[in-house]
Amino acid sequence: MANTSDIRNGAVMLHKNKRMKVVEFQHVKPGKGNAFVRTKLKDIQTGKIIDETFNAGHKIQIIRVESKAMQFLYVDGESYIFMDNENFEQLNVPNSSVGDGKNYLIAGVNVDLLFDGSEVLDIRLPSHITLEVTETEPGFKGNTATGASKPATLETGYVLNVPLFINEGDKLRIDTRTGDYVERSKD
Repeated sequence: MANTSDIRNGAVMLHKNKRMKVVEFQHVKPGKGNAFVRTKLKDIQTGKIIDETFNAGHKIQIIRVESKAMQFLYVDGESYIFMDNENFEQLNVPNSSVGDGKNYLIAGVNVDLLFDGSEVLDIRLPSHITLEVTETEPGFKGNTATGASKPATLETGYVLNVPLFINEGDKLRIDTRTGDYVERSKD
């Protein structure tokens, strides 16, 4: 059985008879009193995020999950279709399991699916992905106030703020962990 020192971002643990994914954690050692670990846990079933605090050394049950490299193919109504890169079998993943990952999924992108048995627990996206801008206001020459931004819609329907010089058709690198613009893609 593991304890609080084994908590890591992305780890899946059993807490109050629910499978919870560690979104964020912080070990705290106050000047007075005992050390503790402050965590944000995401219920894999419902997607609800809760804050939980554990005393240092508290016993926890870490669930061992299997990771499999898969390629996203397409959306079919209420399911996202992925293909196993080894045996080419297709797998339907419900929208609820995809979550915010839908903002970054385009046909052909490789991801890691995390399984507990045959159930999909989570989708691990690459840290950066390149997406094309489908709609944005045109940028004007000389309109370069420091830090100015405008909304842009990407090919997946995701809307984010980008610098003024970005135009429709530009390909952008997006950080999938934060959803922020990184840079204009060179290809």
